[in-house]
Amino acid sequence: MALRLLSRAMSCHIRGLQLNATGRPLNSCSISRLKVPPAAWWCSQNRLLHVRITDQEAGLQTKREANRNQNPFREEVLEELAPAAPRERRQLKPEKKPKEKSSKKVQDFGDPDTFGDAKVVAKEDPGDIEEEEFISNPTRRSKKLQAIEYARQIKDHLKANRLNEAIAVLEQRMLKEDRAKPDKYIYNLLISGCAKAGYTRKAFSLYTKMRQRGIQVTGGTYTSLFNACANAPSVTDGLTKAQIVRENMLEKGYEPNVKNYNAMIKAYGRCGDVDTAYMLADEMMERQLELNADTFNFLLQACASHSEHGFRHALLTWHNMLQRGISPDYYSFNAMLRCTRDCGFGDLESMREVLDQIAPSAARQKPVLQLEEGQKDDLPSVQSSTASLPGQIEVATTASELELPNLLLPQPHLGSLVALEEVTRPHERFLLLGGLNGFLEHMKLHHITPDIETFTAMLEVIPPTNAAEKQLLTFVRKIGLKADIDFFNILIKKRSMRFDYESAKEVLFMIRTAGLRPDIVTYGVLALGCRTQEEARELLEQMQVAGIKMNMPILGAMLRQGCASKSFSYVNEIIQLSLEEGIKPNESFLRHLHNFHRGCARAIDARHPSTKTAAFKKGHSKFCDKYRLYYEEQGLAGLKLEDAIAKVKERPYESFKLPPVDGMEPLKHEQLKHKTKQRKYIKKIKISELQDDPPKESLKRIA
Repeated sequence: MALRLLSRAMSCHIRGLQLNATGRPLNSCSISRLKVPPAAWWCSQNRLLHVRITDQEAGLQTKREANRNQNPFREEVLEELAPAAPRERRQLKPEKKPKEKSSKKVQDFGDPDTFGDAKVVAKEDPGDIEEEEFISNPTRRSKKLQAIEYARQIKDHLKANRLNEAIAVLEQRMLKEDRAKPDKYIYNLLISGCAKAGYTRKAFSLYTKMRQRGIQVTGGTYTSLFNACANAPSVTDGLTKAQIVRENMLEKGYEPNVKNYNAMIKAYGRCGDVDTAYMLADEMMERQLELNADTFNFLLQACASHSEHGFRHALLTWHNMLQRGISPDYYSFNAMLRCTRDCGFGDLESMREVLDQIAPSAARQKPVLQLEEGQKDDLPSVQSSTASLPGQIEVATTASELELPNLLLPQPHLGSLVALEEVTRPHERFLLLGGLNGFLEHMKLHHITPDIETFTAMLEVIPPTNAAEKQLLTFVRKIGLKADIDFFNILIKKRSMRFDYESAKEVLFMIRTAGLRPDIVTYGVLALGCRTQEEARELLEQMQVAGIKMNMPILGAMLRQGCASKSFSYVNEIIQLSLEEGIKPNESFLRHLHNFHRGCARAIDARHPSTKTAAFKKGHSKFCDKYRLYYEEQGLAGLKLEDAIAKVKERPYESFKLPPVDGMEPLKHEQLKHKTKQRKYIKKIKISELQDDPPKESLKRIA
């Protein structure tokens, strides 16, 4: 009975809970069954439906909004209101703005011991901004080029001698702007361009980046690197880097070919390591690689770098080339002319052994003349011989007709007279090669036509007489060659060095007759003949009319003449010109000033009579003041000579790192820049009317 009453009491409560959950309306049957009055039931429903309204009326929602606005840790961007919020709050909602780039927020809470004073400070990392702009902003060019198009641009710059612009195509446009991946062909192009220009450090920097990118290094890359070593401005730097490349080749097990060996011989030979150059040639023979004309040409260039014994080595190399059946070419004859100009043949005993080897028949015909033996030098591939050659061979023909020796022939002869102990100057060594006529006949025998560069080299080894120069000009005119300004510059220099200044000035008329224009080198060699201040001022006026600026070589040549004539006013004027024009001194300029200053001091200490005159004392005092002021203006005060030279010495790679400056005078004339060298015929020059050799009294050196 008790359980029945409890179940009836609980059933009414359970049924009410179900109605609240489902929200279905009550029918009359359910109401009558539960026996609950309708009015009471609606009151309970209204109380359940108005719970949230009662909270808002109580002010709870207003307090929440107030607390939210005062919260210091609240985000700056407001959250979206719930869809069930009242219409008044929806009107206060801020309008939506276009989305901006979100910046990283850094919260600065201030003092850690203080609570509630935290501040929000928005800061942006510069690296993130740069990276975001790099990624989002488009490149300057809308379309990337193909690799062959980049290579074509680099080729165009290299052909126009614009090395910096060619490098910028790779480093600036490809890597930074277009973000294109370079290949080995582009790297090889730039390394080859740097090698030809002598920019050795940049060539090896590109080689290092090439290896870092995992690009394959080919045989052409090694050839270009050795060419860069051969053209390096510093011999020490060239040898060091050549050794590095050679070690890299050995580490990788790369077997060099003929072109690689030729480039190695060229590099070691030009840098002065003649022994290594000949050792590489022997290594080519051991590996049974063919030695061609280029190999022997580079060996002759190596001989030219040995100033003491290079002429003797060149003769051995020449005849070794002929024995192998290799015909000399145009570069072989030019290399022999260079060896004749710059190199000697060493001691007499070694030279006699060489002549005995290349001309054994001539050695047996003449008696032996004992001479003092000098220090014997090791010769490349020279075998010792028991026969010896006389130091002097007597005349075998009549006195009216002398036969010059020619050591370049396959079967050389010694001619009428050879006095080895007297062969010391370039034109005397050139006579051993047959002289001008014999040398040109030998070139004709090998079907080689000399050009103006060959005659320019001959101009420096012919005898220093006007007759020999006229003969050479006749050959140039007979062959029909076009002479350039360099040919006449060497002619002016040759006449100025033998103190024949009137004949040197005569060349200016020859230049105008040929239709050429003097350049800055022309005025530089003419400055060698400015013995007085008046002549120097006249030359400077001519330069100003021609629109050519003075440079340090011209001032140095004038300073040399001023120091030789011991003219204080001349020297002071040259120093003042250097200060006014802002021309930086070079090594020779500082040495001339130092030697002149020291010579004056020694003369004063020795109490020479010329130092006791009033003019000398006044001029020397002014020179000392000018000399001291010049050192102070150049920042060399208190430095010794060698330290001052080291400070003003030009860095070999500065010309490649700095852009060209407007207003600076180039080495050549501006009209010849980036253009083919202008050459003109000399048919209008009347060679027969040129000035003859001056009398011997005028050849004395000016004290």
